[in-house]
Amino acid sequence: MIAIWKYHKIPVLFFIASCILYLWFAYSITRLQTAQLLILYVALFVFAYKIIKSSGFNFRLLVVFSIIFRLLFLFAIPNLSQDFYRFIWDGQMILSGLNPYLSTPDFQMEQGILTNFPNQVELHNGMGSLSASHFTNYPPINQLCFVLANLFPGTSILSSVIGLRLIIIAADIGTLYFGKKLLERLKLPSNKIFWYILNPFIIIELTGNLHFEGVMIFFLVWSLYVLHIGKWKWAAVIMAFSISVKLIPLMLLPLFFGYFKKDVKFKEPEAINGELSKSKVTVNNLLKLIVFYAITGLTSILLFISFFSMEFITNYTKTVGLWFGNFEFNASIYYLTRSIGYAITGYNEIAIIGKILPIISILIILGFTFFKQNDSIAKLISSMLLVLTLYLFLSTTVHPWYIATLVFFSVFTNYKYPLVWSIVIVLSYLAYSNTENSENLWIIALEYTIVFSAFIWEVFSKKSQLSKLASN
Repeated sequence: MIAIWKYHKIPVLFFIASCILYLWFAYSITRLQTAQLLILYVALFVFAYKIIKSSGFNFRLLVVFSIIFRLLFLFAIPNLSQDFYRFIWDGQMILSGLNPYLSTPDFQMEQGILTNFPNQVELHNGMGSLSASHFTNYPPINQLCFVLANLFPGTSILSSVIGLRLIIIAADIGTLYFGKKLLERLKLPSNKIFWYILNPFIIIELTGNLHFEGVMIFFLVWSLYVLHIGKWKWAAVIMAFSISVKLIPLMLLPLFFGYFKKDVKFKEPEAINGELSKSKVTVNNLLKLIVFYAITGLTSILLFISFFSMEFITNYTKTVGLWFGNFEFNASIYYLTRSIGYAITGYNEIAIIGKILPIISILIILGFTFFKQNDSIAKLISSMLLVLTLYLFLSTTVHPWYIATLVFFSVFTNYKYPLVWSIVIVLSYLAYSNTENSENLWIIALEYTIVFSAFIWEVFSKKSQLSKLASN
């Protein structure tokens, strides 16, 4: 400790200050206290930047800091999100021998189901009317996490919260481990992983508010690392686990087409006249791509199989579809098209716009699949980042934790706009500053003006300038 203080006084001082702010954030702030929320949030980003820079990227020191910051939240009830009530509810359902996909919490309460359900009334009231009136949309590995959390000693809501939090912290440590190894394999500075691990947005939204994007990202980076070292079959299995936490990686699967069709890796050892047959390599790689997709799909189906029924399919697809045709929050392009729809028809045209925007997203994915060279892990991750970014730009609902994957992908690229977005995304919480929970569109416009400016500068203007310099 004396040596750490002697050689790292400045980062340690910022670490102590950050601990105080994180404790304040975790145990005192509510999402209604918008002024304090904004001040603390910005201050934590400033301190995180100072810690990383002043530490000289001391790896061990930053690992210790990142774990302690997360443990500070261990006994805190999430204060910016109420989703955890539904997580605990679903876990308790499975422990009671019931399928969480077949009925809504409202229906269960009306029918008097689960009379021995711990904290049933508190959980139902806590999750809110929106969650309580809809079927669960959390995939099976996510449900397994909910079950494990409810097995944590104790029957209180806090004991389950601690269980959920420990799982997410463990996933972040796994992401740190495989993220560092993948960066080293790609010959990138391994300390870049701390722009994700020590990012206050990641700590608050995942560890603090108990969102399982962190677990999804853990399986995703593990899969990419295993793929990079050539174990593509295991990569497919692990990718299925990522999909079974959150469905988002499903939209990234087409991008692997470019990775498997290349002639650099996965070559067969046989040669003709001292050289590999190009057509044979292409066929072999195509077959491996098909097997990769088949393993991913089959593993995903097997993970869902214990919950399977025709009623499950109906309920699940209906619930997932609601995100495109019914819900709206913190959107960008959708809000612009919605305002145009209002001007033309006088009505909210979400039912129509919500069907068109996903089609545009699919076309973008296909464009990146067939017209962009994703022949290396670095290029593949870059395409994943851009595809997911454009998808969120076109989405009707963009909750803050949705951009966690963007922040992670940015670590492996030169793009910084996800980091910018992770700072200004806190503005979306200002919607909760009034009793109606209504959004101030001027604030949303400010958020996306900053994000779009950073995005356009990095993706278009900056690239154009670099091309001119290269030509000179």
